[in-house]
Amino acid sequence: MVTGSTSGIGLGIARELARAGATIVLNGFGDPTAIEATRSAIAGEFGVTVAFEAADLTKPAEIDMLARRCKAAFGSIDILVNNAGIQHVASIEDFPVEKWDAVIALNLSAVFHGMKAVLPGMKRRGWGRIINIASAHGLVASAHKIAYVAAKHGVVGATKVAAIECANDGITVNAICPGWVLTPLVQAQIEARAAANGTSVSAESNALLAEKQPMLAFTTPEKIGQFAAFLCSEAGSTMTGAALSIDGGWVAQ
Repeated sequence: MVTGSTSGIGLGIARELARAGATIVLNGFGDPTAIEATRSAIAGEFGVTVAFEAADLTKPAEIDMLARRCKAAFGSIDILVNNAGIQHVASIEDFPVEKWDAVIALNLSAVFHGMKAVLPGMKRRGWGRIINIASAHGLVASAHKIAYVAAKHGVVGATKVAAIECANDGITVNAICPGWVLTPLVQAQIEARAAANGTSVSAESNALLAEKQPMLAFTTPEKIGQFAAFLCSEAGSTMTGAALSIDGGWVAQ
């Protein structure tokens, strides 16, 4: 089960896990026709079962129901990728309380509720993989992103606690911490900056990257998906409790 997987990083992870042969449950928001096309395309390309569930992950009851439906349909949830998230940018004094609550609910609390829902079954079976998508902002801060930074730091901490608790249950729990990722949303932002500034997309891409990363190259959703697939493999079976950077050197500075 990959949350927030109808586009961007989550979709990249879902595709790579499908490539590895996993049954996939997609989750997220979007146009129903486009989501069905995505679901069908993954199933057709990789020859695996792909389902979609539209649960609102800001509501604990819906997370619990999502897990129950997945277990009823497929017997177990062996891999959980907590990826769903939102962002809001403002100074602390101007940060709307409702935006704080929304960011914390989806980016942090949903991670807790998701892990709580799947861990009992993973422990009974003696195998499981939980991958929490944190961020470079789970390790360092930027101005005007208090809710996002607080949530992602919390995700890293929650990952460590879960890893310690499950260390001898055949379950690994890790956090992937991306830097700049070239999602459709980021691409649109770059193109808008280029149009507004009368510059090229290439120039604006480099300018955006250089604000944080020594390496002037984007990570892609596909690369993060391949990273997640590795963590689910036998080769990753003793990697747990780690905050794993894939950020072009962002936090090395």
